[in-house]
Amino acid sequence: MEGLGWLPSLVVFGTTAVLIVAGVAGFRRLGVRRELRDVAVVRELETSVKARLVHADDLVRDAEREVRFAEAQFGPEAARELAGAVEHARRRLREAFLLQQRLDDAETESAPQRGTWSRRIDALCDSIDHELGDAHASLAARRSAERAAVDDAPALRERAAGLGRRRDEADAALTRLSDRFTPVALAEAHGAVARVGRELAAASAALDTAQERLATGPGSPVHELLATAAGHLERGERDIAVAEGAELDLAGAQREAAAEAAHLDDELMTARRERDGHTEPEAAAALGTEIGEGSRVLGSRGELAGDPVGDRTRLRAARDRLETARAAARASQQRLDGAQGALGGAMAIAESQIVIARSAVERGGGRVGADARTRLAEAERQLAIARREPDPIAALDAARRATTRANDAEALAHYDTLGG
Repeated sequence: MEGLGWLPSLVVFGTTAVLIVAGVAGFRRLGVRRELRDVAVVRELETSVKARLVHADDLVRDAEREVRFAEAQFGPEAARELAGAVEHARRRLREAFLLQQRLDDAETESAPQRGTWSRRIDALCDSIDHELGDAHASLAARRSAERAAVDDAPALRERAAGLGRRRDEADAALTRLSDRFTPVALAEAHGAVARVGRELAAASAALDTAQERLATGPGSPVHELLATAAGHLERGERDIAVAEGAELDLAGAQREAAAEAAHLDDELMTARRERDGHTEPEAAAALGTEIGEGSRVLGSRGELAGDPVGDRTRLRAARDRLETARAAARASQQRLDGAQGALGGAMAIAESQIVIARSAVERGGGRVGADARTRLAEAERQLAIARREPDPIAALDAARRATTRANDAEALAHYDTLGG
């Protein structure tokens, strides 16, 4: 029995070995199944991209033919977008065919590598589909616009004819208005009529060219020509509205000029009263100048009877200048009144401070130097100027300077007296 003690260990080791071998075999079978599954997926993808590659090649060929059609219909410039898309698609297609050739030639490549190439082919085909689809959509929109433009051509002709009639009527109306208004007053309206004529001529030329192209066949592009004609007609219609509204605008200007004249007359009366009440001579003189100018403008309105816009403008300018002069005169008068009100107090303060400074100098005697004495003398001089000055503002400034100099003299006298 002792000789058989190794049997349990042998059983354990044997069982372990069997389990290891079974595990390895299981993993191998699992890897094989996974590899087979990956290979099947890649083969399915390869089959799919081959079909997509054929479809992409057909798309590029069709697009190349479409470029030639577009050039014949719209010209090289209009076909440039599609031609560029075709060129990009052709480059991507060459890359996709190169990858497909690798797939066809490679027998030993792994499934991951073949899958990478196939997915790249699929992405290239997607790009070709999208870019050519966008270019085709743009071209289709242009063709749709061309068809709509052909339908719009008669309506544009009718608009042009209507604009021509409106221009003639406006021109006749301006001729009648010339009996009442000056050429200057009607200049803007005449300019608008002239612009309408130029816009109408340009629109008619574009419409004629479009008609000639349509006569050559249904493929001739006319959309841009008709869009150009529509733009000229829109600008002409805006200008003709200016000419048609000239009479109403001038009538409105006459009413506004009359109202401005009444306002100016009222303000002149008020300004004369203010001028007579001002005691500040320069401001009163400046205000008087503007009163005279406003009166002249008001009295010469007859010179601009046929130009209400100019009359209104001149009246408004005169009112603005008069108001500015009145404001300046009021400000000057307020400064004068304020100076007159403050002058008495400022004089009293200056006189008092000079007395204090003089006392400080006298107490210090010989110890007080020239600086303090000079400040005191200047303070007395400024006070004398303030007493003689007829202008309250200038007198107030002199009195304040006298106070400042007296303060300086007092401080310097104290400093010298204390032995500073």
